[in-house]
Amino acid sequence: MENKTYLGNPNLKAANQKTRFTKKQVEEFIRCQDNPVYFIENYLQIVTLDHGLQPFKMFNFQKEMVDTFHNNRFSICKLPRQSGKSTTIIAYLLHYAIFNSNVNIAILANKAAIARDLLGRLQLAYENLPKFIQQGVINWNKGSLELENGSRILAAATSSSAVRGGSYNIIFLDEFAYVPNNIAEQFFSSVYPTISSGKSSKVMIVSTPHGMNMFYKLWNDAQHKRNSYIPIDVHWSEVPGRDEKWKEETIKNTSEAQFRTEFDCEFLGSVDTLINSSKLRVMSHINPETSNAGLDMYEKPSKDKRYVITVDVARGTVNDNSAFVVVDATHIPYKIVAKYKNNEIKPLIFPQIIHKIATAYNNAEILVEVNDIGGQVADTLQYDLEYDNLIMVNQRGRSGQVAGTGFSGKSSQLGLRTTKAVKKIGCSNLKAMIEHDKLIIQDFDIIAELSTYILKGKDKYEAEEGSHDDLVACLVMFAWLSNQTYFKELTDQDIRSRLVDEQQNMLEQDMAPFGFIEDGLQSEESYKDPYGTTWTPISYKKGW
Repeated sequence: MENKTYLGNPNLKAANQKTRFTKKQVEEFIRCQDNPVYFIENYLQIVTLDHGLQPFKMFNFQKEMVDTFHNNRFSICKLPRQSGKSTTIIAYLLHYAIFNSNVNIAILANKAAIARDLLGRLQLAYENLPKFIQQGVINWNKGSLELENGSRILAAATSSSAVRGGSYNIIFLDEFAYVPNNIAEQFFSSVYPTISSGKSSKVMIVSTPHGMNMFYKLWNDAQHKRNSYIPIDVHWSEVPGRDEKWKEETIKNTSEAQFRTEFDCEFLGSVDTLINSSKLRVMSHINPETSNAGLDMYEKPSKDKRYVITVDVARGTVNDNSAFVVVDATHIPYKIVAKYKNNEIKPLIFPQIIHKIATAYNNAEILVEVNDIGGQVADTLQYDLEYDNLIMVNQRGRSGQVAGTGFSGKSSQLGLRTTKAVKKIGCSNLKAMIEHDKLIIQDFDIIAELSTYILKGKDKYEAEEGSHDDLVACLVMFAWLSNQTYFKELTDQDIRSRLVDEQQNMLEQDMAPFGFIEDGLQSEESYKDPYGTTWTPISYKKGW
């Protein structure tokens, strides 16, 4: 008996139709059910640019991907461009939907149109399956489909609302690195508890790197076994037809940086970042000891240490965070031991949180940014909460703002006003501290912000569009403070002097045994380097 079609489409079997199977078809159905790779290679057809509709003959790494998906709940894949990663995934999803009953599958991408395109490719592959493998179709459109075995597939943009309220057996996140960080964070905070509550639910994340974001964090954690994801890393040379000649041609037609990101799959930050890209690439995060309500603690307070807290105050809007960092300033290198970031905290509540944490960290010195409503936070700390270790700042003419001098008339304020001059000094000092390993940072959010903290205009650094720099602003304040006489006396540490001494020693080692030799041809004038160190010529003597 011939099957009726779905809405007149000859390639789709209608639901609730009796079908007579041959013995061979039954055997094939069972074999396909047990072996996804066999099913894909023998029955799946895909559209290629050169040859149109063709059987999907998988590369070795694609077979390994399918096996990993099939045998594990959580997978994360870092793959180069044009490696067939999306096709491999939708092939497995098609197998899962056909050979499992009553399952819900979500195809999510950075844009809804891309997700619908992936579903369209899955539907095309489905239409070209033999009828004895197909399930009857109940619903079939651009955004979803439903089969008679109860399986459903949804295509949507990645967001916390896309799958809210539903129960999903598989969530596929395509090009997850291109999902904005705030959306990615909201997605996992709202959706992940639902996913992880199931015993067989799967999450499959596939992307090409795009900076240091949530995808980078998940990948890095997977590599260090800090989460449950199985990492799958594919090098561009594993794709047949790609060799050194192909690499040279691709770089010639694109750029070195683009190749490193899209084919070498390096997690490069933005262009023109404050911190050198080579340094950003080797900065690694760890999981905090405790994490709660925006506060991440990496080290608990130690009674013999001195701590400094720098505070950036937001208005409490969704796109702006109130933030602070706690720095162990006992000795060089300094170290970030805790950080706070929250875009919902109100300015009236924020001082109490600062006070609580500062008190716990040995009554830490606090420097508050007071450009806007930060002044209210500083006032509350000083007058209402009577916190003693709030750093005062005075305006001293050409010297600019000077920290820690106490009240001395109208020029005094309960914190730092982040002027253009302050940011310039702070950024310069911060760059030197991080790149010379004088400030240890192991927090993911801070590293992510640094990777998108870029030069805008001639000498102004800000977060690139769509990114945040609230935590970096706290670091810039600390870097400015570290160059103040008050800080040097407080901590008995002079970071600038330390850097100058180290560079001077390196220069002396590099020049030994030559030095600056007085041979009668040189000027008798001494040389003053950019750091203010004076160098005098070494007199040449006979017998050397």
